[in-house]
Amino acid sequence: MPDHTDALQLPPGLSPAHRDLLEALAHRNAADYGPKLLGLVLSGSAGREMATERSDLDVFVVLTNNGGRGPETSRSATLDETIVAISDLERVSPFGSEGWWYRWSFAWAPTLLDHTEGRLASALRRQATVNADEAESILVEHDRLDGWLNFAYRALKNDRDGRTLERRLDAAESMPWLLDVIFTLEGRVHPYHKYLPWELRRHPLTHWQAEELLALLTATLDGDPSAIRAAFARIEKACAAFDSLIQVPVLTPVIEGWGDELQLLRH
Repeated sequence: MPDHTDALQLPPGLSPAHRDLLEALAHRNAADYGPKLLGLVLSGSAGREMATERSDLDVFVVLTNNGGRGPETSRSATLDETIVAISDLERVSPFGSEGWWYRWSFAWAPTLLDHTEGRLASALRRQATVNADEAESILVEHDRLDGWLNFAYRALKNDRDGRTLERRLDAAESMPWLLDVIFTLEGRVHPYHKYLPWELRRHPLTHWQAEELLALLTATLDGDPSAIRAAFARIEKACAAFDSLIQVPVLTPVIEGWGDELQLLRH
């Protein structure tokens, strides 16, 4: 029986050792699963041309089904291999669940092998995409917008009152909330920190230039009040744009709920 590994599409930048390992993996899985093998997806550093000599390979082996057992991962020094049914990839985990933290694994991850006529590619795109309903849940129900406003406000209060360390601590704590807000408003899942500069440069956001945002994040980590206020101005505008597309505004009321306290953020 042919194993169809002649269709294997390896991305550029792989080391010879990684290429050999992926070719061997493809042949082995084709032999093990036959027609049940639907695809292979390369994630991790190697999938994003960031691998070093210490990097292993992160590969998802996509099957027609996995016996109802859910994803199963085997790990070695050179390879993390996860067996997953395509139906599992088509189920989108909500924000805050265990599955949410794996969704970015599929963002920009090259498909090495695809026997699904686009079904696999569609599932991968959906995993890394935040739709409008999800955005409202993340920003409002899960308080990511209000939570970021809280830390930003506290950092500015500490700056006003001369508490430098406290300002920097609150500003640093605001960062995960800030990144969730920025990426959610862009309809994308927040990347792992390791890949943040790479994603901003290789796959730019619509409303932020990569170097501009990276500089703002760096300044925010130091508690720079001008950076915090600059972020607020941009996010307030983006929230208004989001609300303009739906019948009942949901984000601007969160901001306006801060009332007179907004003067510190707009100062």
